[in-house]
Amino acid sequence: MSLPPGFLDELRTRLSLSQVVGRKVMWDNRKSNQAKGDFWAPCPFHQEKTASFHVDDRKAFYYCFGCHAKGDAISFVRETENVEFIEAVRILAGEAGLTVPDRDPQAQQKADRRSQLIEVMEQAVRFFRLQLRTGAAADARAYLERRGLGEDACARWEIGFAPAGWQALGDHLRGKGVPDDLILGAGLARTSDKGRAPYDVFRNRIMFPIRDPRGRAIAFGGRAMDPDDNAKYLNSPETELFDKSRTLFNHAPAREAAGQGRPLIVAEGYMDVIALSEHGFPAAVAPLGTAVTEYQLAHLWRIADEPVMALDGDTAGQRAAQRVAGLALPLLEAGKSLRFVLLPEKQDPDDLLRSKGPAAMTALLDDALPLVSLLWQQVTEGRDFDSPERKAALEKALDDRVRTIRDPSIRSHYGQEFKRLRWELFRPARRGSFRSAPPAVARAGTRSSALATGSLGEEQLREAVILATLLCNPEVIPDFEGALESLDFTGPDHAAIVSALLLEDPGEDLRARIADRVGAAPLEKLLTHSHVALTPGVRRPGDPEAARICVSEEIAKLTARRGQLREVFEAEEEIAEDAAGEYVTARLAQSSAAMDRAGRAQGGEDRTEFDTGPNGAPVNRDERARFDDLLAAMRFEKGPGSAS
Repeated sequence: MSLPPGFLDELRTRLSLSQVVGRKVMWDNRKSNQAKGDFWAPCPFHQEKTASFHVDDRKAFYYCFGCHAKGDAISFVRETENVEFIEAVRILAGEAGLTVPDRDPQAQQKADRRSQLIEVMEQAVRFFRLQLRTGAAADARAYLERRGLGEDACARWEIGFAPAGWQALGDHLRGKGVPDDLILGAGLARTSDKGRAPYDVFRNRIMFPIRDPRGRAIAFGGRAMDPDDNAKYLNSPETELFDKSRTLFNHAPAREAAGQGRPLIVAEGYMDVIALSEHGFPAAVAPLGTAVTEYQLAHLWRIADEPVMALDGDTAGQRAAQRVAGLALPLLEAGKSLRFVLLPEKQDPDDLLRSKGPAAMTALLDDALPLVSLLWQQVTEGRDFDSPERKAALEKALDDRVRTIRDPSIRSHYGQEFKRLRWELFRPARRGSFRSAPPAVARAGTRSSALATGSLGEEQLREAVILATLLCNPEVIPDFEGALESLDFTGPDHAAIVSALLLEDPGEDLRARIADRVGAAPLEKLLTHSHVALTPGVRRPGDPEAARICVSEEIAKLTARRGQLREVFEAEEEIAEDAAGEYVTARLAQSSAAMDRAGRAQGGEDRTEFDTGPNGAPVNRDERARFDDLLAAMRFEKGPGSAS
């Protein structure tokens, strides 16, 4: 008794021989060329010190030049595990995620029929190729010429032509002694509901043979010559040979080319694959009229670690990118991912290559987006995040995607990368700040102010208190992620530290992980500053509520102070331009009130080594004096009735 036909083929297709053998041997990296699927190691079947055992991953075959052992993955497991054939199959099927079917008493008969169907398909390939040379195929040849496919290219791809008659192929095969049940079983004809002879599936079409990973013809794709045909492209129906969800066009040649270091490109159709290959990109494949499936993705990852999805530059192409990204996320493994090329609008790879040549495609491949960048682009492109609700929606969209990733390590890395991207998107420095763009013309007094000269010692000290308290009490970090993203940290190394805080997950060894990112010296400088060291949350860590109060107060003071300084800065410039009005005085008064409120929110002693303003609000002495002088001058200039 045998296993059902096709099961062993599927098993061998899903498994990499180098992975199976690699559990038992140590590869000789000097002799091996893994990019080409060429592996060498000391033989596991006899004692030796040299690497005479060779694995050809592309052919799924091993051979030892010392003891002459040879075989495939099944025979390797049989010999190394000392098990029978069926047990070796079960071991490998478990690794491949397949269920071994029940042994079938009629399996040999089915295997014989499968071989017969493959032979019928090969006869059809030869028939269609001959038909392309006839007068009836003149329009088809002209079309192929316009697409850059001359006689040599058509021969390489075995392109043919199906005549317009209803039974041209069927009559030819029957004349060769092929019975109707094999013609129907191969998907080359359909039964008539009018009691007539079966009729050909493909009529008046340019024909592309579809071959399995072992190079056997299993199906056809046909391109209609009649512009009014209901289906521009038509694939064979599913048969005992052909399952379109598990098949890739150009699988075997692409696998060989990828083994030689060529980038694996996934296009959308036959002509794209052919155009890519003819222009120097031979590792190109295409799904067959449907979105990429889980089975096809497994095939792609067996060929290359990071296939490049080259999708048409239109709405349909963008939707296809979203679908394949969603499919891939749960299946990601270490080292296995996807990259994406979105072509210019209204162009596919064939269009691009014919209009701009291979250099344009190479440039796109060099700039291919990693999967994480594509996901970020999909949820942010063309959108504004100018409200807390929109920011929350972005965070939810990203979290929803991250949660679908099964591998915990990859899930963690995606979460950290999305944190970093959110930080880059929302940090004030990205949008510009009043400190980063001083005015082109400023009065002498303005130029000498602490603001203009960058003397921001108080701000940096408050930043240090915030960061040190969070470092010593990491359990409260999630409460302040939004505030950390929106504040612009200006102190030495502070921006790097806050970025690391946002990227790393709070938990054990946080300080060590931050030090790995920014270095030990910035942390030591931060935590040993005399004022920072006296902060209760740093001096006595382990009280989350006290830490929350401290950080909240310092953020409130820092935000209020910066708002006030921004108003001073703008008011001085408006005075310099004689543009100040009553509203400027009102703005300054409002800023002063905001600073006072921040001071009143203080719950304990403010240990910052600066003067305090009304109601205890902390402020740099020089800057507060300048603020008060400016406000008084504004009121004096406007008279007793001015705003206050």
